[in-house]
Amino acid sequence: MPNRRRPRLLVLNQYYWPGVEATAHLLTELCEALAEEYDVTVITGRLQGHEHDPDYETLGGVEIVRVHSAAFERSRLHRRAINYVTYLVRALRRGLIRVEQPDLVLCMTDPPMVGDVALAVARRYRVPLVVVIQDVFPEIAVQLKRLTNPVAVGLLHVLTSFYLRRADRVVAIGETMRGRLEAKGVRPQRLRVIPNWVDTKAIEPQPRDNAWRHEHGLDGRFVVMHSGNIGHAQDLETLIRAATFLRDLEQLEVVLVGFGARHADHVVLARKLSATHVSFRDYQPRELLSQSLSSADIHFVGLAQGLSGYVVPSRLYGILAVARPVIAAAEEDSETAQLVRRVGCGIVIPPGDPAVLARIIREAAAGAHDLEAMGRRGRAWVEQEADRTVAVDRYRTLLAELLRT
Repeated sequence: MPNRRRPRLLVLNQYYWPGVEATAHLLTELCEALAEEYDVTVITGRLQGHEHDPDYETLGGVEIVRVHSAAFERSRLHRRAINYVTYLVRALRRGLIRVEQPDLVLCMTDPPMVGDVALAVARRYRVPLVVVIQDVFPEIAVQLKRLTNPVAVGLLHVLTSFYLRRADRVVAIGETMRGRLEAKGVRPQRLRVIPNWVDTKAIEPQPRDNAWRHEHGLDGRFVVMHSGNIGHAQDLETLIRAATFLRDLEQLEVVLVGFGARHADHVVLARKLSATHVSFRDYQPRELLSQSLSSADIHFVGLAQGLSGYVVPSRLYGILAVARPVIAAAEEDSETAQLVRRVGCGIVIPPGDPAVLARIIREAAAGAHDLEAMGRRGRAWVEQEADRTVAVDRYRTLLAELLRT
């Protein structure tokens, strides 16, 4: 009996391996896991610093196709827009005329308009489309005041609503986000909630006093850490301002690890406020994340006011995987606040209040909270509910359901 052809999955997203973006890492893990049952092709774009990566490459069983998009630094909106447009145009051409017939099309929303390209490709081949929402756009940009032109906002509402209303399945990464998407016109029967994840075998608890902590001069310090994107959504100005209330805590170190659109602004702010307890580190290689995340006594996970349900910080899962507690500065109805309260893995405070944050940090440094117990509860929860294998099984079920229809 001849072997049956494996189903083909075509994936579109501007960022993929070796990108440091959360979407790049998550999508790489998902595609490599799905490659066990599918022939997976990813159409992705160029990355700054990796402009000369090959046009075609196979990694982890996944065929990677890199179109010749722009790869400008993304802190300025017009440069990001050029990256987006060049990727979208070239990904559309590639998807329509230069790939083998897929059985399914899947996209994440980076850039947000890639769903329209994915919809055109799915309709071209008459196959189902799955859209995985990481941020609800343009609402997140409006809330952050990054997008104020009413004409542009209206156009983007039309472009995003167009594919959301027509996709065969739309994946939200939280229940609050599900409600936001229903309000945008996604039919409830087409919505699925599959939270993001962490590979709990790759990211594991390490001793607090490890080689990374020693190398970065943190021995003997009480370390409050942010690790991830340093952008507009993370409420990091509140963290820097909170440090100015804690100058008397000589052993305190507030460490911001990562990069993003507001990195330079935050460096200037820390210098302007003489926040000497605040320091900055570059993004860490994946193989060092267990050590770097474990070096903290407590992590800060901020979500700016008004963003509840429009974005879900995926960095929380890595923190819980190394059994460290969190201070979640987020609105009460956000997925982040609800999870931290339900699991008991940290402390929830309102966003944008440096004085309250400073008080909690002072209490934590003084031993007023059982940080070890919080960390243990977080690790137990991600192993059970947010491990990569759990999420991938949910995606397998979803894709199999569409192949049967």
